[in-house]
Amino acid sequence: MNYSYPIDEEYWSKDEIIDAVNFYSLVEKAYETGAEKEDLMLAYTRFKQIVPSKSEEKQLFKQFERSSGYSAYHAVKKAKHEEGSKVKM
Repeated sequence: MNYSYPIDEEYWSKDEIIDAVNFYSLVEKAYETGAEKEDLMLAYTRFKQIVPSKSEEKQLFKQFERSSGYSAYHAVKKAKHEEGSKVKM
């Protein structure tokens, strides 16, 4: 991993940063080996508490995709609509 996660160190608390990093790492896991659907959706729910604005979410997801090549949007979409307990991109 030669990139950094898009986080807002100025406004987010330490716990919020940890929770956002957890969400991003689960998106990575979904692409690399597969992630538990429930874990990803719980992390996304927490991420939405940190970033309630849809426009800010889109901006952060674009930054994450540009730097990592992984789409958080597509991972969450697949987790919402796919059967089974694992999300594998």
